[in-house]
Amino acid sequence: MFVTRYLPFIGRLMIGLPFAMSGLSKLGAYSATTGMIGAVGLPFPPLAFAVAVAIELGGGLLLIAGYRVRYAAAALALFSLATAISFHSNFADQNQMIHFLKNVMMAGGLLQIAAFGAGALSIDNRHKAGELGANAAVAA
Repeated sequence: MFVTRYLPFIGRLMIGLPFAMSGLSKLGAYSATTGMIGAVGLPFPPLAFAVAVAIELGGGLLLIAGYRVRYAAAALALFSLATAISFHSNFADQNQMIHFLKNVMMAGGLLQIAAFGAGALSIDNRHKAGELGANAAVAA
């Protein structure tokens, strides 16, 4: 019971909180963030900044709440892979290699959430608990 009920929620917190915190920290460092985006050669740094904040903050909060988790996890997985390729592809630098692999691992975990859903403690599954109670009442 504990495993199926609470571990998906704990996992969503452990993945969602760092994304939400990263999105919030970007809001406080607009110039530095757009400068870094421009330094790697991505076009339209202000637009990329807005997209990054929306995906990290919005996706992180959706994961934490357990709402539209499959879509949020898929978007964050794609974002993680795009970030790995765009910002951490200098494999001559061991630190960049570690960050690249970290992003790939996060994408793997996010794809698991996209495949299997939010778990029992989530907004996505709040209606299923009601259906189970209604089905039990009908069966009795």
